[in-house]
Amino acid sequence: MSKFYITTPLYYVNSKPHIGHSYTQVACDTVSRFEKMSGHEVFFMTGTDEHGEKIEEATLAKGLKAGEEKKFVDAIVPVFKDLWNKLGIRYDYFRRTTDPAHEKYVQAVLDKLYKDGLIYGPGRKS
Repeated sequence: MSKFYITTPLYYVNSKPHIGHSYTQVACDTVSRFEKMSGHEVFFMTGTDEHGEKIEEATLAKGLKAGEEKKFVDAIVPVFKDLWNKLGIRYDYFRRTTDPAHEKYVQAVLDKLYKDGLIYGPGRKS
């Protein structure tokens, strides 16, 4: 059995989901179901990007303080998941960029890239 992997973008959660989020989710779910019906082993991933200035701005606009971004996204991520449930979306894995496992993995990848000289920053030679 051949394997098939599909992922949505990691949705930026500075506000509630909108039709664009739903379109992408439904499209990926449709492809996932088609591939399963075609006999493939499918892994369908989705998730949320919970970092950046827009998240900070939305946090402050909601009346929370700087540094409380995680509290803000913790309240909005369930809105995304609830919508996917209502739409009957069947994903296999949901990743949040604030998950400790994700942060650890990204750090390991960046450390390897620095070590191998593939990226550099202040104080590093190219």
